[in-house]
Amino acid sequence: MGGGGVGYPQLWLIYRPRILIRKHGRRESFPDTSTSTMESEKKGDSCTSSAFDAAAASGLVEGLRVEFSSGKTRSYQWRERQLKCLLRMTEENEQEIARTLREDLSKPELEAFIFESLLLVAAGLRNPLRILLAMVSENSHSGHFYSSCRRRFSEYSMEEKHGGNGKVGRIVMAAATKHLTPVQLELGGKSPVVVDSGIDLKVSCRRIIAGKWGCNNGQACISPDYVITTKDYAPKLVDALKHELQRFYGKNQMESNDLSRIVNSNHFSRLSKLLDDDKVSGKVVHGGERDESKLKIAPTLLLDVPRDSLIMKEEIFGPLLPILTVDRIEESCDIINSGTKPLAAYLFTNDKKLTEKFVMSVSAGGLAVNDTITHFGVPSLPFGGVGESGMGAYHGKFSFDAFSHKKAVLYRSLLGDAALRYPPYTKRKLGLLKALITGNFFAIIRAIFGFSRD
Repeated sequence: MGGGGVGYPQLWLIYRPRILIRKHGRRESFPDTSTSTMESEKKGDSCTSSAFDAAAASGLVEGLRVEFSSGKTRSYQWRERQLKCLLRMTEENEQEIARTLREDLSKPELEAFIFESLLLVAAGLRNPLRILLAMVSENSHSGHFYSSCRRRFSEYSMEEKHGGNGKVGRIVMAAATKHLTPVQLELGGKSPVVVDSGIDLKVSCRRIIAGKWGCNNGQACISPDYVITTKDYAPKLVDALKHELQRFYGKNQMESNDLSRIVNSNHFSRLSKLLDDDKVSGKVVHGGERDESKLKIAPTLLLDVPRDSLIMKEEIFGPLLPILTVDRIEESCDIINSGTKPLAAYLFTNDKKLTEKFVMSVSAGGLAVNDTITHFGVPSLPFGGVGESGMGAYHGKFSFDAFSHKKAVLYRSLLGDAALRYPPYTKRKLGLLKALITGNFFAIIRAIFGFSRD
């Protein structure tokens, strides 16, 4: 999320998940107030950081205004240099990014490269003014990766900014309203996956798994949150998911090195509470194993989950995947629309009519047909939420537009001034004005020469 407008000179960096706003100055560009904040937090190379209070925020804003007023940030060359710094930072620190993500989240190196370094490089090349990037999961605020990035952003003259969930989004909007500051909110929600019959089930399950457990173990705002399929097709879908999960992560999936851990103990407890709910505790058909000491939860499938259970009332943001069943697949659109609008919605089908209905009737931040999460990586598509899942959109040119004010400018000559616009207002002027507005040639002639319609 972010405040848009021409008065914001810095390159924004969004850490996707739910962290309160924190902004810090750059070593080479900002006044001593912001620089000292950054330098003091660098000392000792610890994983914790000092509080960013109102005084620090005020100093930072003043520093930004001074820098922007200097005109330094307006040139194409300055902006291009910033992008090149970001690109160089990523290339030169790829191994450190992968290592710290492994330490914090047990994230596999391949997954880190695809969802962190690769997206960072691609976005850096394609967004010419301000960059919004998805980089880390929720515990980055206190982990090794956050500390590492803070050092690197200072070294390469980059700034940082964070995203939030619906609760944080409301806090941010309330604070922004006091100053009439525009915001871009990319939040989250319960992203559904509708699975029709008559599809390539193997490929479909692989793509569902890649979007769910292969994307930070379900801890991403566009990860599949729940599945809807028909009662007749559900057993086949469950068997296929089990089979592909075993192929990807082995028989003992708790020991897999290709699954990220839960971001922190609070989220582990929250997910455990969802699993222990009486309404779903007997619905587990795969997985369910937990190890609190390692913050590990196995990929878990739950079949025929009641819609009024805890797990269906909030964004799961973890490795649990409930499966709802319906009599007819067309009912899925009504189920989705009965809840809050998700950040993403997915459909697997070969039915063109069902696809048309899904695209036309489901309200979500973005849709993908026969795949999951890949729309996020297409720079020509806008990415953002609607309703509870956020407001505004970014990526590619949409990022430029989101953080730019469209200033209207009109140039006129002082020649050819028309008396029509000035008092005294007469019936003749009124008649001419009406004729000009309607574009009626004969009425214009009559008004000019003072002829009445009679």
